[in-house]
Amino acid sequence: TVSINKAINAQEVAVKEKHARNILPKKGAQTFWSVVNRLPLSGNAVLCWKFCHVFHKLLRDGHSNVLKDSVRYKNELSDMSRMWGHLSEGYGQLCSIYLKLLRTKMEFHTKNPRFPGNLQMSDRQLDEAGENDVNNFFQLTVEMFDYLECELNLFQTVFSSLDMSRSVSVTAAGQCRLAPLIQVILDCSHLYDYTVKLLFKLHSCLPADTLQGHRDRFLEQFRKLKDLFYRSSNLQYFKRLIQIPQLPENPPNFLRASALSEHISPVVVIPAEASSPDSEPITDLVEMDTASQSLFDNKFDDIFGSSFSSDPFNFNSQNGMNKDDKDRLIEQLYGEIAALKEELENFKAESARGAVQLRGRASELEAELAEQRHLKQQAQDESEFLRAELEELKKQREDTEKAQRSLTEIERRAQANEQRYSKLKEKYSELVQNHADLLRKNAEVTKQVTAARQAQGDVEREKKELEDSFQRSQEQAEVLDTLKRELAASRQELQVLQGTLESSTQAGAEQSTRIAGLEQERDSLSRAAEQPGEEMAAVRAELQQLRDTLSREQESSKMELETGERALQRRLAEEQFALLQGTAREAERMVQDALGRLEDPAHIGCTGSADCLLSRTLAASECVERLRDAHSKYLSNRAAVGSLLPCLALFAHLVSDTLLQGSATSHMAPMEPADRLLEMCKQCGSEAVSYLSALQDPGTVEGADCSLVTTCLGRISAIGEELRPRGLDVKQEELGDLVDKEMAATAAAIETAAARIEEMLSKARAGDTGVKLEVNERILGSCTGLMQAIHVLVLASKDLQREIVESGRGVASPKEFYAKNSRWTEGLISASKAVGWGATVMVDAADLVVQGKGTFEELMVCSREIAASTAQLVAASKVKADKDSANLCKLQQASRGVNQATAGVVASTKAGKSQVEEKDSMDFSSMTLTQIKRQEMDSQVRVLELENQLQKERQKLGELRKKHYELAGVAEGWEEDG
Repeated sequence: TVSINKAINAQEVAVKEKHARNILPKKGAQTFWSVVNRLPLSGNAVLCWKFCHVFHKLLRDGHSNVLKDSVRYKNELSDMSRMWGHLSEGYGQLCSIYLKLLRTKMEFHTKNPRFPGNLQMSDRQLDEAGENDVNNFFQLTVEMFDYLECELNLFQTVFSSLDMSRSVSVTAAGQCRLAPLIQVILDCSHLYDYTVKLLFKLHSCLPADTLQGHRDRFLEQFRKLKDLFYRSSNLQYFKRLIQIPQLPENPPNFLRASALSEHISPVVVIPAEASSPDSEPITDLVEMDTASQSLFDNKFDDIFGSSFSSDPFNFNSQNGMNKDDKDRLIEQLYGEIAALKEELENFKAESARGAVQLRGRASELEAELAEQRHLKQQAQDESEFLRAELEELKKQREDTEKAQRSLTEIERRAQANEQRYSKLKEKYSELVQNHADLLRKNAEVTKQVTAARQAQGDVEREKKELEDSFQRSQEQAEVLDTLKRELAASRQELQVLQGTLESSTQAGAEQSTRIAGLEQERDSLSRAAEQPGEEMAAVRAELQQLRDTLSREQESSKMELETGERALQRRLAEEQFALLQGTAREAERMVQDALGRLEDPAHIGCTGSADCLLSRTLAASECVERLRDAHSKYLSNRAAVGSLLPCLALFAHLVSDTLLQGSATSHMAPMEPADRLLEMCKQCGSEAVSYLSALQDPGTVEGADCSLVTTCLGRISAIGEELRPRGLDVKQEELGDLVDKEMAATAAAIETAAARIEEMLSKARAGDTGVKLEVNERILGSCTGLMQAIHVLVLASKDLQREIVESGRGVASPKEFYAKNSRWTEGLISASKAVGWGATVMVDAADLVVQGKGTFEELMVCSREIAASTAQLVAASKVKADKDSANLCKLQQASRGVNQATAGVVASTKAGKSQVEEKDSMDFSSMTLTQIKRQEMDSQVRVLELENQLQKERQKLGELRKKHYELAGVAEGWEEDG
């Protein structure tokens, strides 16, 4: 404890060696840390600096338990290092760097416990530390580089803090800063030696390119360490305390394995009698001069005798010297001179041999240097090649990663869309289930009303039966009246008979008998007349009673029916409004979900066309009109909710679809219309939500108005019209007429072309003979066959188009069908124009060939072009056709006929070309060798020119096709469709 307090104090002097030796523990560092923890290391920089010096010596020369006892204080050393790092002057930076070095040393020895604190190991122990594994050697080298870097940082920081213009090494303050560097020098010498050996070992196992970073880092540390060792060896303070080794002039060549034998491990020597500078003073320069002078005098006395040193001006002894003595001395000196000369000659010979060896060595080194430069150049070239390959691989990897990210994004969007679809499907199923429940409830209420009405019908039937019985009573009364009239007639007849009795007495008896009979009949009739009267009265009484009972029952049933019907109607109205609220609420959620998806980043990648937006907007506008009518009917009759609910569901679906389609269309539109379209979609969604919210409130359901939604849809439709692709500048209502005109023009062009071919054939037969006539007839005949095949194809296409229009237009007119399918119609018009144009061009080419002004190749190209145009017409015609259509079969058969006719034109053209070329073959019989050679050279020049021209024409053809594709894409609106 006393030694620790004496060694670690606030005085700016170097730590005494004897105090440091006394601190070295026998077992561990617990006592050391118990004392140090009581010292104010964070308050005094000199105290902290001397603590670092003592602790460094403990880690190097102390017991192995010092490291184990000190690891727990590693974080405290780091905190103290950060604290002293904020002080830029004095010992602040020195303490911060020294503490970092100590932490690094502790971490190194913790990771590599085979290394002792003083780093002294044999080569065998070094191999065992790496366990003969190249990966361990590689990691160990990196850790040694880090360790040595910290040592060099402290070395450089101490030197930069000293004023080297003065003799700072003889001052107490300078020695306080320089004293810890002895431990640093000892560490650096071992680390440098082990690093060199490990790098040679790594170069024997790994490629040189892999270790380029290691070599660069070693070269930098080699230069720093060499410079620091040189500067330290010149300081007076270190000369008596430590012998600092000097590193070689050039760093080791790791690329040459034999250079390891030339490596000399640097050895630091500490004299045994070396003590602290505080205990022994530094030798003065004067004393050094005196000692040197005395040493010189002793050597002079040994050679010339001591008499000269005692009295140099006494010549008596010399004069009195015997001649023999002088001769002997002279001979001795001559002998020594001869020996010295011989030694000088030997030295010169040795120097010459050394020079020769050095020159040979220099030549070897120069050759090796040239070889290394060559290898370096090869390595650089290979490095450039590998770097280029690496860049290419990086690009490919980036492209692959981009493609993978795009695929992942697409899968995520698809999964999100599928989830949304599932949610919408669940909501729709729930809505359908609610609708079905309400319909069942409505059916039950309707059944109850029907039962009540059936009861009312039974009452009506009873009433009708009573009325029928009353009617029958009326008929009986009419019969009674008839009997009364007959009685009256009988009475009149009786009066007549009485008159007749008075006038005629001859038939008295007969008349009396007749009268008696008539009286009996009268009595019977009177009784019969009285009996219906009684029955009539009874029936009338019963009828009146029934009428009273019926009226009472009717009034009672009517009241009950009215009460029940009012309750049922009230309950039905409540359930119908609840159904309306639920439907409107779900519709509002659907529209709000669409509005939320407008701001969803995942929806930014979705794109759409203006045509699709217009179709969605038109459907939504029509649905809004139907919704307005259904709403009006519902307000006039609350029972008409059945027509309003489907309109609400369809309204929400179409408006949501319109909003999403508008957002997708805005992603492909220019900036200004895209902003307007997106803003209008948001406004339309807000108005739709407001309207649906109003339908859910009983107080605002009558005032709900969807006219603002209609206005927004109209504005969206107007913006969509602006964004539509500008294909043919023809109104949609004129497309139908234009189709008929183009098909008629195509047919007329084909007929005209056929007529021109017939005319050319007649002229050829009249004016040509021989091979030319045969060639022209064959070519024009094949062209005539091609025109006939195209004519059949055009007719079949017209029949198929007529069938498509008739089957697809429904109640609409053909013009409306063409306008509705405008894109298909435009493709049909384009194909028809191409067929007509191709026929005209082919006839012109055939005319030039017959006249001898054209080329056969032009005719073959024209025939192939017209075949391609007809193929386009076939594709445009059958795109909407039924696969089982008979007209489609005819069209396909006509298409095969066109292909065969085109092949015939090409074959006849090639045959004619061959005949003409055989006729025009060269005659070599009259040509000399020189002429043939000249023709051969001209042919080679012509071949090269033609090949060059062919290459240019192919490039031009590629550019023309590319430009044609771009213009066709603009005309057809491909970019907008994308």
